[in-house]
Amino acid sequence: MYRTFNHNQNVKLTKAMENEEKLMTGEEGFRVIAEMINKTRVSVTQASFHLLLWGWLVFACSLMEFLLRKYAGWAESWQVWYAVIAGVIVSFAYGFAKGKKERIFTYGTKIYVWSWVAFLLALVILFIVFPLETGEVSTYVLLMAGIPLLISGVVLNFRPMMLGAAAFWLLALVAHFGGDTASGLAMPTAMIIGYLIPGYILRKRGSHDTIQGS
Repeated sequence: MYRTFNHNQNVKLTKAMENEEKLMTGEEGFRVIAEMINKTRVSVTQASFHLLLWGWLVFACSLMEFLLRKYAGWAESWQVWYAVIAGVIVSFAYGFAKGKKERIFTYGTKIYVWSWVAFLLALVILFIVFPLETGEVSTYVLLMAGIPLLISGVVLNFRPMMLGAAAFWLLALVAHFGGDTASGLAMPTAMIIGYLIPGYILRKRGSHDTIQGS
């Protein structure tokens, strides 16, 4: 009888240890998942840098091209877009430096990054097919730019970027049907709505998340 009691106590103790181990394993798993989500959020919200960089660069170039063409009569006003080369270099350098520091890459991060890489490659092909001085380019650029912007908004669960994508597509119609003035101002307007406003909101949110996650 003593042996039976002892055996039962050992069984209960073993089960209690197993349950405790399972509980610790479960808690540890949730902790790891939470850390991954947090690191991904902080990493992806660094996209505010790219939104602000490209938002201001494209806003300045598109507005300058419109003003030089319409009021200065400069036929080669499209040459202001050569400034984009510097933007590409800065953007890739920043992305490479940040990427080396990241230890966790989730599917969300990969989808985010590669959607913008695909857009960039498509943009290069577009400028090869259509010369920069062609007015219709802005329509196609806005149409394509709305896609990675929408995907990024979904990945980040960030409504301003989703609304920015919708604004891009509406302004693509304005660029196509709106006449010379409306078409020339469609791109700068799109940059404010789709890039700059979400970029500043996202930078503020990213700074807050980084503080909370540290």
